[in-house]
Amino acid sequence: MDMSTAPLSANDWLEFEESWLAPYAMRCRASRGRRYPEPSHPFRTLYQRDRERIVHCTAFRRMTGKTQVLVASVNDHHRTRLTHTLEVAQIARTVARRLRLNEDLTEAIALAHDIGHPPFGHAGEHALNHCLQHLGGFNHNLFGLRRVDELEERYPDFPGLNLSFEVREAFVQHCGRLEAPECAEFRDCGRPLLEAQVVDVVDAIAYDTHDIDDALGLGFLTLDELRQVPFWAEAVERVHQHHPGLSGPPLRTAVIRELLAWQVTDLLEETTRRLEQYNIRSLDDVRNAPVPLVGFTPQLAKYKAEWERFLHNRVYTHHSVLRMTHNGQRILEALFHEYVRHPELLPEKHFRRWSGAAERRGPPPPSWITHHRRPIPQLERVVADYLAGMTDRFAQMEYRRLFLPTVEV
Repeated sequence: MDMSTAPLSANDWLEFEESWLAPYAMRCRASRGRRYPEPSHPFRTLYQRDRERIVHCTAFRRMTGKTQVLVASVNDHHRTRLTHTLEVAQIARTVARRLRLNEDLTEAIALAHDIGHPPFGHAGEHALNHCLQHLGGFNHNLFGLRRVDELEERYPDFPGLNLSFEVREAFVQHCGRLEAPECAEFRDCGRPLLEAQVVDVVDAIAYDTHDIDDALGLGFLTLDELRQVPFWAEAVERVHQHHPGLSGPPLRTAVIRELLAWQVTDLLEETTRRLEQYNIRSLDDVRNAPVPLVGFTPQLAKYKAEWERFLHNRVYTHHSVLRMTHNGQRILEALFHEYVRHPELLPEKHFRRWSGAAERRGPPPPSWITHHRRPIPQLERVVADYLAGMTDRFAQMEYRRLFLPTVEV
């Protein structure tokens, strides 16, 4: 076979990583590996397999029915948790490529970063955190880690998705609760990898920009109101330099595009400057850096702080949003207390996690349970895990089934 046309093997890709990636990028060969050893794949690398396991898991698909800011029943055009995730992955991959970081690892982290969000956005997280106060609360990043480590059931030989250490670490580095017991294996890592830092910052780029776009589309804001915000006003000026006289919906679209391009460009330039300033030449340098290495210039950071205050005052506390979030919280809290009072109402596999009741009817548990048995969690945690996995629509359906007078099954 002519080797110039032969398909790439996984080893070929590892060699490409060695020749292409920057010295401070994460390579597959430097990974701490998986919790449960697996044979290598003939043509997919470690992080490529991580990415595809995330895309094919149940929790990833459910994000299409989970709120980003606005409950998914408002219309078919605003962002859901899934479309936001795809936008983050696209921007993060672009940034990783320009910085010569590991694109596959960056994309895997981006695709998984919101997988632990409950229904109804941050309102759902507040509700579950309140319900679990006596058990340490609820954190969507730590639930995301538990989701990929334990709750997904796709493989006969191990629980969860058995992702690489580096993708799992990203959940913990972003959670702000390193003292939690499930974070123990990650406490000695130092600063997050650059690939994880990129996803963290790009996440803010995406939601700051697109939340305004959605609010405009739903009539929560007008273009005239936005002219008082310096970040928006300067982006309008930049657009008008190339398209004088542009107005209405075309102006809105062009400004959103300009804001994204402006932030990404600033991020690339400032991150490159910091890498040089702190003489970052290796992974150890990244882990031991005195400051975060991925970020914005002071001027853009100031613009974004003003922008986020405006979002909070005019979008996140809009009466329509508050009504939706309040209702979402009420639904989850009511479901939580009802399932705790009557755990027999839980679906079979969730009831079994708590009770281990083999006598109950239903499909047998996965074979890995006999090899990797975990401590039985408390009922409240099992209930919260079940609720956190729901979509907005399913949570509302469950509420109607349990609390409205009907004989619906």
